Amino acid sequence: MATGKYAKAISDRSGMEFPYSEMVKEWNGAFVHKSEFEAKHPQLELGTHAADQEGLMNARPDRTENDVATILKPNPFETISASSGIINVSEQSHGRSTSDTVRFRGSPSTAGTFANPASFDGITGSNVAKSAGYSITVGKRDSSGNITNTTDFYHFTVDTDTATSGSESGGGENCSAGPATLTA
Repeated sequence: MATGKYAKAISDRSGMEFPYSEMVKEWNGAFVHKSEFEAKHPQLELGTHAADQEGLMNARPDRTENDVATILKPNPFETISASSGIINVSEQSHGRSTSDTVRFRGSPSTAGTFANPASFDGITGSNVAKSAGYSITVGKRDSSGNITNTTDFYHFTVDTDTATSGSESGGGENCSAGPATLTA
């Protein structure tokens, strides 16, 4: 194989004669002298760029659950003493806080409405089922005014009625406690 020790070559860029051993080939195929060599500009060799990640397939947005009514055990309301409007409510593990507003309802009907809880011990069911609800205090209150902290009871003061004898339970079956307004 020939080494081209005495060979000459013509530059494709300048047209001048140079020793063959000093010639190089550029990225575009031009045969030029090493002093005329121009590297390929970086912007001509753009790397591949993957698409931006837009989001997960089949993603579901986080949603806020509406408040719902909780079904109470039978006869969940209990008066504490005669001539008192304070009523204890039994609701297992209620998770409510003092000053929460709770509305009480009786059995639901097929028309989407609710009956009033059953009247008991001089307290009318319509008064217990006040549409604005009642502000509650967590804990079970006794006739002496002592409050036992528990997660299964809270109490409220009914607006107009007072108990006839006290320490009586009532309200009937399928009563519920929940927000003042129910939304779907």
